[in-house]
Amino acid sequence: MNTLFYIMTSLAILVIIILLEILTLKKKKRKKSSKLATFAMTLVVVGIIFGDNPLIGYFFIGVGVILGVIDIIKNLKKK
Repeated sequence: MNTLFYIMTSLAILVIIILLEILTLKKKKRKKSSKLATFAMTLVVVGIIFGDNPLIGYFFIGVGVILGVIDIIKNLKKK
């Protein structure tokens, strides 16, 4: 019951963030996310979904965060 609550809360927050992103994207033009950043976010969400098994959940979240940091460093070097 407790885990289901966290998963549903995480998914609801994710939907809210996506809706806010869509609304702000219409107002101002922004550079789209890179494929690596999208993949990193996907891994974090998969880690949250598979949070029942801590080993698998933390693995996906950790890999997603590492890929996100790599993408940030890569984008900083471009500028």
